[in-house]
Amino acid sequence: MKFGLQTGQQDCTYEELRNLWHLADDSGFYWVSIWDHHFESPPAGGQRPTFETVAIMSALALETTNVRVGCLVFSSAYRNPGIVAKAVTTIDHLSNGRVEVGLGAGWHEPEYKAFGINFPRAGVREDMLEEAAQVIRQMLHEGEADFQGEHYQMTHAYNVPPPIQSKIRLWIGGAGEKRTIPAAAKYADAWNGAYVAADVFKRKLSVVAQACESIGRDPATIDNAINLGFYMGVNEKEASEKRNHLPWGPEDPRYHGQILGTSNQAIDQIGKFIEAGAQQINLAMRAPFDIDAVQAFIEQVMPAFKDQ
Repeated sequence: MKFGLQTGQQDCTYEELRNLWHLADDSGFYWVSIWDHHFESPPAGGQRPTFETVAIMSALALETTNVRVGCLVFSSAYRNPGIVAKAVTTIDHLSNGRVEVGLGAGWHEPEYKAFGINFPRAGVREDMLEEAAQVIRQMLHEGEADFQGEHYQMTHAYNVPPPIQSKIRLWIGGAGEKRTIPAAAKYADAWNGAYVAADVFKRKLSVVAQACESIGRDPATIDNAINLGFYMGVNEKEASEKRNHLPWGPEDPRYHGQILGTSNQAIDQIGKFIEAGAQQINLAMRAPFDIDAVQAFIEQVMPAFKDQ
């Protein structure tokens, strides 16, 4: 079992982020990632502090030495995919070969409108995701993109110097069963889901497998991860306080995609996701970062899964 941290770069200082990254890097975490938002998420008027994605991912690469460095996920419409490939390649050099790239169709409409980026209907955003994945794969794995799509056109787009890694793993994130998961089966090395219950995640993995089989791909060749909100408390009192201040109640499906309670309860919850087929669990964290809770997770939860 691999554990990661998804560290949202909002409502915090750079020093707070780097302290969290260093803790993960020194404590056996496999992965640390950031997200791709220009405004705070969920939307709250756009005036809460948020660091830019590519710059903060570069900093993450330089601040760490052990963890895989990722983004879950780059919104396809925010940047030309050739520029994304060049940025990821550069970050691969900064990290000495630890970068991975995640792509998604995007959803945060207020960001699009505020920055003058077109926000088309969902089907068009999915088309853009599929084209972007093809361009980025060409540039990262073949060193050049020649692509003529409806949304992106590339002509002799060279990627020099090449990445350090011979193959940078490409993730596609999102739970959509009609377009996003089939796109992951077709173009990605790994699929990422987020904030769903273990039984829902298990069903989504079956959809991933079916999508792979429909195109003649072995489902065993696509990796997976689940992002779970991290609200574990170091004791019953703190666990109860965190549960009571969640933005969703038990009736909301997202409520069941969180790590809640004490360390023993976290072990039980993670066990259900392992039984469902999860290969990697990313603790999705928002500021203020509870370092004591992360330390408790490292000392009390991670050892329970060291042989799994």
